[in-house]
Formats: sequence, structure tokens, C-alpha cells
Amino acid sequence: MIARIVGIVVAAASAPVAAQHHHMPGMTMPMPARPADPKPAAAPRRAGKAGPTAQARRAAPKAAPAADPHAGHMTAAPAADPHAGHTMAAPAADPHAGHTMSAPVADPHAGHTMAAPAADPHAGHTMSAPVADPYAGHTMAAPVADPHAGHTITVPAADPHAGHTMAPPAADPHASHAAAHPAAGVHAGHGGAADAAPVASVPPAGDAPPPPVPHDHYAERLYPASDMARARAQMMREGGAQRFHQVFLNIAEARVGQGRDGYRWDGEGWYGGDIHRAVVKSEGEGDFGGRPEAAEVQALYSRAIGPYFDVQAGVRHDLRPSPDRTYATIGVEGLAPYWFEVEAALFLSTRGDVSGRLEAWYDQRLTQRLVLQPRAELNLAAQDDAATRVGRGLASAELGLRLRYEVAREFAPYVGLSWEARTGRSARLARAAGDDPRVLGLVGGVRFWF
Repeated sequence: MIARIVGIVVAAASAPVAAQHHHMPGMTMPMPARPADPKPAAAPRRAGKAGPTAQARRAAPKAAPAADPHAGHMTAAPAADPHAGHTMAAPAADPHAGHTMSAPVADPHAGHTMAAPAADPHAGHTMSAPVADPYAGHTMAAPVADPHAGHTITVPAADPHAGHTMAPPAADPHASHAAAHPAAGVHAGHGGAADAAPVASVPPAGDAPPPPVPHDHYAERLYPASDMARARAQMMREGGAQRFHQVFLNIAEARVGQGRDGYRWDGEGWYGGDIHRAVVKSEGEGDFGGRPEAAEVQALYSRAIGPYFDVQAGVRHDLRPSPDRTYATIGVEGLAPYWFEVEAALFLSTRGDVSGRLEAWYDQRLTQRLVLQPRAELNLAAQDDAATRVGRGLASAELGLRLRYEVAREFAPYVGLSWEARTGRSARLARAAGDDPRVLGLVGGVRFWF
């Protein structure tokens, strides 16, 4: 009974294989070998132990075999081995077999936060194509062969004087001499060697003409000098050589004091430019109701000798007192340091009398319009002159202080004090004539110019 059950199971298992064999044309499928039905020997019965009876064993149900999941499926034949029938070479022996391999080096950046790579600055740009080779396609000449290739170069001989101290060469005894030209050869023009060219004449040292003297008028190299001189003169007239004029009356006043009421004036006028001027000066004084006691006029030529001073020379003529006198005069006038206006003059009369005069004043500006002017004047003489009551030495001195208000720069009324004194021999001559040698007075007047 057991043998029949085993046969049924084997037949069921081999049924799919047989089906594949019959349903795959052209394919020869190997059939599994069927094992021979075993014939188990009858189990011996053990005496004294009751077992299940044969009827009971037949009555016990048998478990059915599991169904084949691939039953009825077509299974593809396995692919042929491409290396079937080939002799395969044995794999190469591992060169590191049996070696002790060192552990790989630890990554030094393991665990670090790596910065992102910088963006490509040319990303998205259109790059110009490389310039074409200008010599592309040209046939280049072969380099010239070295003319000394294959030659044996002789080593230069060693300098026999190397390391010796050489004496300087002797001076040429004919240096700076003018050598005479050789006389013309008597065979000149014959069929001999070519005649030497004549030596150029070299002038002796020191005889060469000097270079032209440089000057500031470069335009005269291109244009006539006379035309450029007229152009410069016109430029100077238009840019600094104009002619000007001024009439300036520094003192025009009336004086009251000590029983003597009188008047006084002191002024000048000039015409010219910044360098050359013609100047006329005048000053004098007198009593009201009478003739002037003193009056003079000067005609002068003035020339600038610096930014602040002019030198003046000319003639002075005294109209009063009588007799009138004429003087040659020379002096200076200008602006001294600290803004002092100064005048100094020296006079020589036709009789040979020598005298001099010094004047100075200073404008102290109190406001933009109110100005205080101290003033001093000294008159000196080298000899006595009884006719004009002038004594030798310091003849007279005048000190004044005037305060003016400038209604305009050109016009300013003023008031002030004036003290005049004769000294020395001049004082004695004044007393002899019945005059007071010292006078203090209140003055008032006007200062103007145009």
C-alpha cells in the first residue's frame, strides 16, 4: 500500500516536466530519472507490545501532496554558457596575498563644513574665439645653418699682462699743437696708391665763436625785431603803462589862535604812469586880510625806484617872502614801513644857500570813515639868512593832529590842533622882527583829491 502511494506522488511531480517536453517544439528537455520503487521489508513484529492493527492503519487518512506552483507554465530553457568548451586561464595571484595592509589614513577634513566652491566669474559669458594664428598655412624658411658648425674654435691665448700694474701711457708731446698739412706729393696723379684725403682744418682751442646771447624775446626769431618792439610797447600801454593824473590837497585849512588868524595850504598834482611822472607841488601860509607870508612852487620829475618810493628832482621857486629865491631840489617820497607817508628834500639856492625839509604823517583809521592823522614837519638850514629870518640849524618845527571824517574817499572835512615853533637863531630873528616864535592854533579845513 505504501509503495502505491509513493508512486502516485512521483507521477504527479513528473507530470509538469513531461508537459514541458511535449509543448516546447525543438527543445529536448532532460527527463528526471525515476527512482525504482522501493520494496521495504516487512517490519518485524515485537512480541509483548501491542501496536495498531493493520485495519486501523488502513483506516487512517493520508495527507495529500502540495500542488506545484509552476504546473502548466512554460519555463524558458537556461541560456547557453558562452564560455562552454573554453579553457579558462587561472585568475592571477593576488600580489598583496599574505601582506599586512596598513589602515587607510583618516580623512583630515572628516566632520568639517567645507565652503561651497566659488561661482565661476565667466559663467553665462560668451567667450570670444581665440585669435587665428597669422602664420597658419605659411611655409616658414628653415633657420640659417651655423657657419662655424663642425669647426674647431681656437681658445684665445692668455693675456701675458694679466695681474700686472700697467704704467699710464706717456702724454702726447704734440697734443694741442696744430699739425701742418703734408705737402702735396710729387707723385700725385701717378698710378700709385690713392692719395690720402686732406685733413679738415681744426681751429685752435679757444678760437671758436661764442653762442648767441639768449634773450627773453623769443618771437624775434620769427618776426622782425622792430615789429615786436612796437607790439610790446602797445601791450605795455594797454596793460600797465597808461597815463594817469591826480590833484591832491592834503591841507587846506584856516587857523585861529593867539591873535593870529590865518590860512595854510599844502598839496600837489602829478601826471604820468607807474614809473615816470611830472609833479607840481605848492605850499604856503598867510594872515587873513594880508598877502601870503610864504609861498613856494616846485616843478619835479619823479621816477619810481621801487614798489614804494620815488626819487624826485627839479626846481623850487619861492614867491614869498621877498626877495624871491630859486633852488635846485632833489629828494625822495614814498611809503615807509608801518604805513608812514614820508617826504625828504634837499635845496640849493642860486646864492649857494643849502637847506632841507622832512615831512611825515600817518593815517590812523578809527572807523571806516573817521581817520586821525598826526603830522610833523622839520625845516633845516646850513647858514643864516637874515632876509628870510632863517637861522642856521633847526629853523622851525610844526606838529599837528587832525581828525577827519571821510564823506567820500575823495572828500573829507577835518578839525585839529597845530603847534609851530621857531628855534635857535631863527627864534631870535623872529623876536627881533616883532613876531612870536611859538604859535598854537585851532585848525579846520578839508582834504580832497581828484
